[in-house]
Amino acid sequence: MTRATWRTRVGFVLAAVGSAVGLGNIWRFPWLTAQNGGGAFLLLYLLVVVLVGVPGLLGEMVIGRRSGRNPVGAFGTLGGDRWRPLGGLALFASVVVLSFYSVVGGWILRYTVASATGAYFPAPQEYFAAIDYGVGAAGFHALFLLATAAVVYVGVDRGIEVATTVMVPGIVLMLGGLAVWAGTLDGATGGYEFYLSLDLAYLRANFFDVLGAAAGQALFTLSVGAGAMLTYASYLGEDRSLAADGTLIAGLNTGIGVLAGLVIFPLLFSLGVDPGAGGPGALFISLAGAFASLPYSRLVGIAFFGVVLLAALSSSISIYEVLVSYLVDEHGASRGGATAAVGTLFLVTGTGAALSPSLFTLLADTIANLALTAGLLGFLLFDGWVLGRLALEEYELGAGRIATLAGRPWFVAIAVILPLFLAFTFVTGIGGVVGVTPTAGQSSAIAVAVVGGCIALFSRRSRA
Repeated sequence: MTRATWRTRVGFVLAAVGSAVGLGNIWRFPWLTAQNGGGAFLLLYLLVVVLVGVPGLLGEMVIGRRSGRNPVGAFGTLGGDRWRPLGGLALFASVVVLSFYSVVGGWILRYTVASATGAYFPAPQEYFAAIDYGVGAAGFHALFLLATAAVVYVGVDRGIEVATTVMVPGIVLMLGGLAVWAGTLDGATGGYEFYLSLDLAYLRANFFDVLGAAAGQALFTLSVGAGAMLTYASYLGEDRSLAADGTLIAGLNTGIGVLAGLVIFPLLFSLGVDPGAGGPGALFISLAGAFASLPYSRLVGIAFFGVVLLAALSSSISIYEVLVSYLVDEHGASRGGATAAVGTLFLVTGTGAALSPSLFTLLADTIANLALTAGLLGFLLFDGWVLGRLALEEYELGAGRIATLAGRPWFVAIAVILPLFLAFTFVTGIGGVVGVTPTAGQSSAIAVAVVGGCIALFSRRSRA
């Protein structure tokens, strides 16, 4: 069976940007920023994207292009069957993420439709409470999942590439227009100050909490750790520069996230709404309720939630494709059969999250962050200690002179430095789950021990 490929570089970059853009940028990013000090969070987030996200993204893409396979097949092809469970971790992370992601996608679909009538304007909190979980939420989750499946079914070049080539520019144009409009509102200056000014006292007092939130957001929004970028890179040819493409993807994704903040915070401050209120429901309560007081409120609602819906679809498509590619590559399934099988799985898991607030919260707030962090940690250790020089060779294929010069520093970073950071983040996250918060020194010591043990294990198994 001939494996699909991207038709153009622009198509691949926009598809990957579409995977990274999404609810992470427009739903998750603003409320995490609000709850973690505004500019303090933004600063650490940008640093984590540059120092961790971009090298990690390249590490995942190296495995994908080198193998030309899905996550499970990639590790089996490059390292032998003993490494296939590492790809299984990526599949697990994908299932976790899309199981709650599709529920939120259903909320957005419902709000896009409801904006035409202004149904949520009179009592936004009561409206969201009535539709967030239950049979109705399960139904809209299914509709959102069906739209995702339809694009994936058509294929990589004719479905995903074509759809995201339309979606991503549409997202940028609509967000840009909303940002310009939001800047004309009275009180918008307060939103800019909150979002862009740095409170050093807050940052010093809450550094590790803000860093953990920024790291989790960076991994979530760059779509690393779940195998989506690995899968997309597996459809690439050797003439592409991974360094150039990966940096461009991360830059565009981060720019869209920052742009979303330039829409949301000026709008909230102009309407006197506390930016930290509402948590994960802020987009649907604080912001949606505020639309009622604006001129052309229904059109504003349709435009805003239309942007969010496009972003959510572009991301869900990439996560869905991870499991479809696994069934096609490893089990010889047809794309239609694989799409139907994966859809059935997510219909069940997503319905569970739509009916159970506790399950939704567990998936979205805890398991997803831990799974993505563990997934990327495994990818990078595999690059550094199993592939070794082959990872560096893959990185250098198609790279220009500047990217090639950065190859060795990149390799050192993914083999040692970034795994230590990811292990520290993982240990801190586990501590939060079990209710025991280790000190920075304790977390660092545990992280060093974990990475050291993993390096010894990976090195020994690679020689076996």
